Amino acid sequence: MNVSSRAPQHPVRDLRFFLTVPHACSYLDGHEATTLFLDPQESPGQSVYDTLTLLGFRRSGRHLYRPHCEGCRACVSVRIPVADFAPSRSQRKIMNRNADLTVQERSASYDPEHYELYARYVRTRHADGDMFPPSHEQYRTFLTLDHGYARLLEFRLDGRLVAVTAIDRLGHGLSAIYTFFDPSPSLERRSLGTFAVLSLIERARDEGLPHVYLGYWIRECRKMDYKRYFQPLEYLDGRHWRRSIPTA
Repeated sequence: MNVSSRAPQHPVRDLRFFLTVPHACSYLDGHEATTLFLDPQESPGQSVYDTLTLLGFRRSGRHLYRPHCEGCRACVSVRIPVADFAPSRSQRKIMNRNADLTVQERSASYDPEHYELYARYVRTRHADGDMFPPSHEQYRTFLTLDHGYARLLEFRLDGRLVAVTAIDRLGHGLSAIYTFFDPSPSLERRSLGTFAVLSLIERARDEGLPHVYLGYWIRECRKMDYKRYFQPLEYLDGRHWRRSIPTA
């Protein structure tokens, strides 16, 4: 099934891109990665960012990028078509378990309370990853941005901060940048990461936005596997979005 990408017929304007030198892949052991990224001197407006997202780009801090690895297509851009999404039985249970949480949207600015939760999350859940050890500078560079499309969602339980989701507002959807949450065992049954995505789907539906972008799905990466449980899912095949993830 070929799904319209809604991409403009002509480039918005000339843009410069660069390639990184090959480096160790963050997702697949023994693999090298190369990244294509927009000139850091550019300050992309909403229309440019919207277009690049449709072409598989993601944002990290001030950088818009996408994988450009020779001989490897493991990273697959995926998005949820909001109108067609129906939560599974387990997802409905997660929604019910978290019905007592409040959600508030705010600018993507630095907040000490957010950082403390982020640091706990990284130390507990990602001590073997690129983000360890956490630092204030790393957090600021990664998740704060003074731009209207960059936002943060706070999830609170009786006033206590339990999760934060960084999102970008696009003309054609919401882009999930990153979620971190309280790793306390007492909150494990809430599946806060999954609930954050479900909340984005509901928010996009309420606002009449057609898609929620989840970034890259990688078949062989366990940490990315959760994305395939949001169905139906669309993936980017070249310049076209198609229904369901590829089987090979």
